Amino acid sequence: MSVNIAQPYINGEWISSSGKSAPIISPYSQEVIGEQFFATNEDVENALAAAYKAKKQIASIPSHQRAKILKKAASLLEDEKERFANLISRELGKPLKNTLDEVSRSIETLELSGEEAKRLIGETLPGDASERGTQAIASTFRVPVGLVAAITPFNAPLNLVCHKVGPAFAAGNSVILKPAPQTALIATELLKLLFKAGFPENAVNMVLGGVEAGQQIVKDDRVNIISFTGGVVASRNICELAGMKKVLLELGGNASTIVHEDADLDRAAAMCARTGYSNSGQSCISVQRIYVHQSVVPKFTELLKQEVSKLKVGDPLQPDSDVGCLVDKNAANRVMEWIDEAVGLGAELICGGKQYGATVEPTVLFNPPKTSKVVCEEVFGPIVSIIPYETIDEAIEETNDSSFGLQAGLFTNQMDLAYKVAHSLEVGGVVINGTSNYRLDHWPYGGVKNSGIGREGPRYAIEDMTETKMIVLHIPVNK
Repeated sequence: MSVNIAQPYINGEWISSSGKSAPIISPYSQEVIGEQFFATNEDVENALAAAYKAKKQIASIPSHQRAKILKKAASLLEDEKERFANLISRELGKPLKNTLDEVSRSIETLELSGEEAKRLIGETLPGDASERGTQAIASTFRVPVGLVAAITPFNAPLNLVCHKVGPAFAAGNSVILKPAPQTALIATELLKLLFKAGFPENAVNMVLGGVEAGQQIVKDDRVNIISFTGGVVASRNICELAGMKKVLLELGGNASTIVHEDADLDRAAAMCARTGYSNSGQSCISVQRIYVHQSVVPKFTELLKQEVSKLKVGDPLQPDSDVGCLVDKNAANRVMEWIDEAVGLGAELICGGKQYGATVEPTVLFNPPKTSKVVCEEVFGPIVSIIPYETIDEAIEETNDSSFGLQAGLFTNQMDLAYKVAHSLEVGGVVINGTSNYRLDHWPYGGVKNSGIGREGPRYAIEDMTETKMIVLHIPVNK
């Protein structure tokens, strides 16, 4: 099996001589599949300097040319869809059916970014709305912020890089990228593809490393905006270090899906099983808390158990595998501790709850107390909890009783009830007759409370990655 190299990319060169390196081990097979070279402090400084220097050059590239490059990248990624999907599965343990979908979404994200590059529009504002502006007119333009720092997680290592680099370049910014250490190979391969598509060599600099490298980037005054996807603890650290710069945060959640008494239970159970355990639950909007009306709890619980039993757990490289493994054994150990805690506090283990290396079986818990970690914190693992409720107001209250607010799902056939719930839930998005775990890449994606600041989706990211510039024309008075 081939061994890949992940290297920092700084000032137009792949760097491997100065930093330390470590083997990259597939979490499922435990095979060494590559080697990662880490950036030194000096490397990070060089990357920042190069990215800062490139700002004006990248901003001067015409929009149509940036659009053409991004669409070429999408086309090249389509040609290499299977190779990229295979690499994500090997590096992350994510099933091939999920990684093929991720590559397809990444292609869409790059295409959408290319389309939005041509839509950096402003407006004309007459001045005569004010007495002092009778002889004036203003025009607004969208201009790049300059240097975007993109810090990405491991769970969607290709698409989430595309969601940052694509809009940033579409808007005319230079980028310094720090991908998750667990998935540096796929980031390296994406950069190679972007350069092949025509990205200028100085449009993107990439550093590989951990917290220290990220902190060095975040606190640097040459960075104009930070786009971060990850956890709450890291985001608070970023906010403390960032100083006077814009910060975009796409964080986690403990997503709720409500199954009301009139719901299509077969559909609800099938969708909760499919979207609760994809990527072993390592998704910010993965189904975690299922609030089920007490009148249908027995039937729904049995249906969900049946659907979960159909999921195939195994080698992520097998096309029929539904669940692979978590990112590493430590993550699996932590998930098992949370299951044990919930059971110890009174939850009933319906199915699952066993660990094999980095793999944890899809687990269903019944009625864990709201103080247990599987309810009040982000699981980020293959655990779904069924929690009964008596009234819809109770389900709304319990959903909102959370420090998170990313997305929620609701199954009901009552339109008036659907809108009542949707408007009452304190989240960034509500999916009616679907689960929390549903996202299209052109929609505004993001949350409230500890689930983040700002919205992803190329159109919406570009709004944050540009500034409004106004040009005023004073019209001489005819005498």
